[in-house]
Amino acid sequence: MKTILKNNFLVVAFLFLIGFNSAYGQSKIETKDTVKVLFVGNSFTYFYNLPQVVQAMSEFSKSVHLETRHSLVGGSTLSQHLNGENGTRTLEILETQQFDYVVLNHHSLATIQGKDSFFEVSKKMVELVKSKNAIPVFMQTWAYESNPLMLQVIEQAYRNMGEALGVDIIACGELFAEVRKWRPDLVLFDDDDKHPSKHGTYLNGLAFFKYFTKEKSKDIPKRITSSDQHGQRLYLLLLSQENADFLQQLVDNYDFKSLRK
Repeated sequence: MKTILKNNFLVVAFLFLIGFNSAYGQSKIETKDTVKVLFVGNSFTYFYNLPQVVQAMSEFSKSVHLETRHSLVGGSTLSQHLNGENGTRTLEILETQQFDYVVLNHHSLATIQGKDSFFEVSKKMVELVKSKNAIPVFMQTWAYESNPLMLQVIEQAYRNMGEALGVDIIACGELFAEVRKWRPDLVLFDDDDKHPSKHGTYLNGLAFFKYFTKEKSKDIPKRITSSDQHGQRLYLLLLSQENADFLQQLVDNYDFKSLRK
């Protein structure tokens, strides 16, 4: 009889501990909100896989998991995305899939060669994205390496557009200028005059991480990785610790309210 009572006591105690640990563990689990983001644009976005970099960085967020998709065609304009031209599939994707945000990447010369159409195309794209119950966000482009003065026109055009349409602008162009000011030795451009290098893409990724999570980037590593369909690790970006630390500090301390926020 004593043996039976003892065994019953042990079973009850064991079940109690399981229940306690489960309840305690549940309170400790940090559940993340999944945010679905579509990147629309051209090679300024697909160089070094910016959408995948942003998603990989979100693994180090305490509150948000970013699930990214993209509709990117080299050299394309947002007008072409609006009209289904130049091999773009943005209309089809927006019609068949649901997103929380759509990040819009104008052509790098849209504010300079297409001043008259920049605002009108932006407005139409904003209306399209909102009609799909998503939030439009624009990625501000940057000045070419050979002509940093381009930023004056770019910055003003995006500022005016953001205020008029009531949309947020991710100030990538301004961040590029800040890096060139403080660390001119840091290579921001790839093997041409305009596309982002691994450092430029890491910088842009940090900007989007800050925008979507509202968190500091101190836990993001210098090596950004992902996985293929077999679960094998893919290395997206490999930076030195010194350069990663500098870019994180720059973005974390940057006042994004300089453009509409």
